[in-house]
Amino acid sequence: MQIHVVNHPLIKEKMTHLRDKKTAPRNFRRLLDEIAQLLLFEVTRDLPIREVPVTTPIAETTGYALDISGITVVPILRAGLGFLDAVLDLIPEARVGHIGLTRDEETLEPIKYYCKIPKDKDAEIILIDPMLATGGSAAAALTMLKEEGYKHFRFMCLVAAPEGVELVNREHPDVPIYTAALDDHLNEHGYIVPGLGDAGDRVFGTVE
Repeated sequence: MQIHVVNHPLIKEKMTHLRDKKTAPRNFRRLLDEIAQLLLFEVTRDLPIREVPVTTPIAETTGYALDISGITVVPILRAGLGFLDAVLDLIPEARVGHIGLTRDEETLEPIKYYCKIPKDKDAEIILIDPMLATGGSAAAALTMLKEEGYKHFRFMCLVAAPEGVELVNREHPDVPIYTAALDDHLNEHGYIVPGLGDAGDRVFGTVE
């Protein structure tokens, strides 16, 4: 199983608060933003850089710039939008694409309803979705992007299930997965156990 679980103490503590159904509703978005930014440091750790000259108030020195065509952040709608602001706070120059997928509640298969991505096919794509459950949405999104000619991918999620990791690893072995937690399994409804419920509902306040 190829997955990067970011075992940082701050992430572990914040994930504990995020999972807690008694306390998390009061600060869910703040916790989500903080965890997303901590994850993003690992997601972008190996991006290539080049040296550039820079003049400080004191002297000439060597600085660094990303040596890539660009970064495109692609949230899978709608839950992926919960990660977007945090990512853009750290990478404000990133372009943003959107992929809309909904899940058939009987088959658990993803259904596409929207796809709009910036044209830079050489950009580093950071695909974001808080939950990697069955893996169907992430795998379908990656397939769509590859069919359109995009080449460079990283997938960032909050919580992953082994079933979803296995599917993405099998269908897209070239795509690294980064997560704050690898949980136990999926239940009969396709939810991650222990998980934290429906991320989209919790982000946007639509929990019944």
